[in-house]
Amino acid sequence: MTEKVSIDLTGPAQTMLTTLYLKALDADFECPVLGDRFAKEAIGRIDYDWRELGVSGKWAPLVTVRTAQYDIWARQFLAVHGECTVVHLGCGLDSRVFRIDPGPEVQWYDVDFPDVIALREQIYPSRPNYHLLPTPATELSWLEQIPADRPVLFLAEGISMYLTEEEGIALLRGVVDRFGSGELQIDFYNWVGIRSQKTQTLVRRTGSELFWAVNSPRDILDQVPGTRLLAVATLFDASTAARASRPFRVLGRAVRAIPPLRTALQYHRYAFGPVS
Repeated sequence: MTEKVSIDLTGPAQTMLTTLYLKALDADFECPVLGDRFAKEAIGRIDYDWRELGVSGKWAPLVTVRTAQYDIWARQFLAVHGECTVVHLGCGLDSRVFRIDPGPEVQWYDVDFPDVIALREQIYPSRPNYHLLPTPATELSWLEQIPADRPVLFLAEGISMYLTEEEGIALLRGVVDRFGSGELQIDFYNWVGIRSQKTQTLVRRTGSELFWAVNSPRDILDQVPGTRLLAVATLFDASTAARASRPFRVLGRAVRAIPPLRTALQYHRYAFGPVS
């Protein structure tokens, strides 16, 4: 039997355990939103009592609706740009590179804290044109390690809220300045999501703190020159939300009448560079 991997993570990095576990639970649903068999295999390789997380399958759509939506957008980008670079910032233990299985002309970079990358190396296999960068997101010198000779898909899921506004804007500007063209695909909490953080079990248990609230795409368009909005969705109106459980969809209909709640979790997609 293969020896399981021990873990020792704190703060924001610890939240990836919950997201991984919820994706694994979703994979066992009769009608999954994401259907991530790689997540299910990954939790079997980790020495951890998953019951300690205190979450059940009913919470899975909070994670899987978002991840499935970004999988769709990423595949759309790759369908147009067969020869490109993907930068998956704050990758955690997400298996997107294996789910999407990009073609041989795609260079893929998974970027996260050094201890997270070390854990990934023990859980997931390597593959051609797949690179791991162990670095904090806010140390922008890591951008220089990625060649800027191709269109880039910059995908940052579940990370913006842990940054300050100054850090977040500097990061997005850094990406746009470094690469000639591509897309930014990134999710945000609005002011309700940030102010309600003390009621969020996951944030409270990990001792994390949330900072950056983005209330609409205009907050990004006004501060990151050269960006153009392609699409925006929320947790409850994303195309992938239709796959979720009936209680989740009922809740979605209830919050639609309250805009600050409806837009508490937002998924944004921007283009930058020359218009083709």
